Amino acid sequence: MSSLKERDPEKYARLMAEAKAPYRGLRQFIYVAFGASGFIGGMVFLAQMLAGRNVEAALPNFALQVGVVALMIGLYRWEQRSKRKSRP
Repeated sequence: MSSLKERDPEKYARLMAEAKAPYRGLRQFIYVAFGASGFIGGMVFLAQMLAGRNVEAALPNFALQVGVVALMIGLYRWEQRSKRKSRP
């Protein structure tokens, strides 16, 4: 009986990549979704500040949204770098 590595090397490589970094695709989706949410929130708070409505409350919220977007970009890039390093 032949092994999976011999029968279907492409499937074997995909399974080995998933075993080395489980849920990579899910993590990347979460980074993109949270980053998009932070970007939309940031635009809302930026619009409030530009309109001059409740600037004292909008400024810290805007800063938080910018931080969320920056964090998600950083995590996504880190994930991409580790993906490139794990390739043979």
